[in-house]
Amino acid sequence: MNEILAIWAEWIKPSAGLPTVQWSILLAVAAAAGHLLNRYTGMPKVVGYSLVGGFAGLAGFNGAVWPLQGTGLFLLELGVAVVLFEAGGRIPLRWFRHNPMVLVQSLAESSLTFIFVYWALSAMSVREAVAEPLALLAMAASPAVLSRVAIDTRAAGPVTERAMVLSTLSTLYALTLCSARAGMMHRPEGVTSLLGSLYPVLVVLGLSVVVGAVLALTLRIALRVMSPTSENTAILLLALIAAGAALAAHFGGSAPLAALLGGMLLKQLNPRPWSWPRQMGTASSMLTMLMFVLVSVVAAQADWSGPVAGLVIALVIARVAAKITGVAIGNVGSGASWKQALWVGCAMSPMSSVALLLVSQFVSASGSLGRQIAGVALPAILLMEVLGAVLATVAIYRAGESSKPWAPLTRGPSSGPVHEP
Repeated sequence: MNEILAIWAEWIKPSAGLPTVQWSILLAVAAAAGHLLNRYTGMPKVVGYSLVGGFAGLAGFNGAVWPLQGTGLFLLELGVAVVLFEAGGRIPLRWFRHNPMVLVQSLAESSLTFIFVYWALSAMSVREAVAEPLALLAMAASPAVLSRVAIDTRAAGPVTERAMVLSTLSTLYALTLCSARAGMMHRPEGVTSLLGSLYPVLVVLGLSVVVGAVLALTLRIALRVMSPTSENTAILLLALIAAGAALAAHFGGSAPLAALLGGMLLKQLNPRPWSWPRQMGTASSMLTMLMFVLVSVVAAQADWSGPVAGLVIALVIARVAAKITGVAIGNVGSGASWKQALWVGCAMSPMSSVALLLVSQFVSASGSLGRQIAGVALPAILLMEVLGAVLATVAIYRAGESSKPWAPLTRGPSSGPVHEP
């Protein structure tokens, strides 16, 4: 691919730069692949996006620099922030007072994920300084993948809603702990104290809460004088999320965490249901597709080898088992059946953009340790972005919450044109 691009660069010199043309074509191919895959197999479009990005990365596409920096890093942070803001805006904190077992499920599955993955990697002789960040990374599910799967399958119901809430909460934990852990990676191994361990967590969480609160209050004021369905409201919302993401990262907080907390706070300040404007939905979909392609392009550039494959398989199996076990442990008194708990655990299996963003933080914090972490995390992210989306789709259909039959659209010899719903 690099040779083809070199030849191409000799005779085409676009005004916006060659990388712009390359990414535009790659996104167009990904959009077509996602549509066709969804139409003829019933798989969610995100699988097509990830496969195209993965193939491009494996073929040598160098449009994304690793570790992420500059425009690529900001676009990923913005995409994650938009998705998490929307996910946080769907969580009413009052719900936890009426059903506290949901919080128990969340804490149980996240804690067990850390324990299971850490134990599995330690059993395979991975040293603590690498196994611990990988176990923290594994805690994060992917609200972005799950939300796209729910949209493509037209899913609605207790399994989908609970999986979305638990995925969002696990992401909150992972963002806080991983951001704090990345800030401690410069310290010598074993030289830590309780206060020294808690201080970075409090700093990341505190700064993110401040930025998220400012974002929520500003949007609350705007919603008093602007219509939620207005195009200008959509532009204001996206611009404020972008500004909040940039400020949070600059001051030492977490941009995605600030957006997530901002969405949750806005839900409490403005409890009335409000839907994102259609204009925001289109911009969000474009940004989300770019995010999935970027993640798979970068993740596919990892060093694939036999030993790494063994570690990745161990991490994935331990993670899926922990998610299912943790949800089952907290299922008593949560209002869900055991079968529903199984499907919720399966629906939480995807990993994607949040995990990649956290891996990039580890690499930037410590070059040597970061490369070892990325060597296992990147293949796992690529695998679980695709396989996790498939598992989530199966879980939603098996739970009976999809209003769309899982059957490819076909065109018979006597039928008219097929219209995509």
